[in-house]
Amino acid sequence: MTTKSIPLTDELHAYLVAHGSPPDEIIRDLADETRSVLPEHATMQVAPEQAAFLTFLTRLLDARQAVEVGTFTGLSSLAIARGLPEGGRLTCFDISEEFTGIARRYWDRAGVQDRIDLRIGPAGDRLRELPQERYLDFAFIDADKTGYPIYWAELVPRMRPGGVIAVDNVLRGGRVIAPRDVSDRAIAAFNDEVLADVRVDPVMLPIADGLTLARVR
Repeated sequence: MTTKSIPLTDELHAYLVAHGSPPDEIIRDLADETRSVLPEHATMQVAPEQAAFLTFLTRLLDARQAVEVGTFTGLSSLAIARGLPEGGRLTCFDISEEFTGIARRYWDRAGVQDRIDLRIGPAGDRLRELPQERYLDFAFIDADKTGYPIYWAELVPRMRPGGVIAVDNVLRGGRVIAPRDVSDRAIAAFNDEVLADVRVDPVMLPIADGLTLARVR
């Protein structure tokens, strides 16, 4: 089967970002601070085109109730919150007060802090605090890779029919084909789990490090 996908050079990536909802000053400042203050963790931040896509997708779904697992310094949550309508709510789960302390400042600066409920603690436990009914419109998973099956198990039953779960880092830099470590193997197994899950219709996209979108039936 032939493919029309092309590799992205730095120049082509810059063109892509510039021509698809380019980052505003708040997003640029957040990305810069994350790289400056947390250089060893900066790759945990979503790519700028992902941030734009998350806002777009949240609006497209007309999402009012959203969940994020793995907040880090807040770029993805900021993007999702910006896509919510007035009265919309994003519940974020993370284990780090340090990282999310940065996030809080940028949520405030962007004027979306009133839409976000941040819950600190192990997401596998805290997700169980959510209502049991199918009420979520959108969910984004981007946390510890070995925990993905746990988060998936908690979220799928809570998604409304037609709701969408987005899962980041599903390609692991290409290593899902030949896993090298525990996280690589966990994602490879998780991808197989999603593919076999009859409750969803999944599609895997080559955005950044791979993004799976799963529409819940």
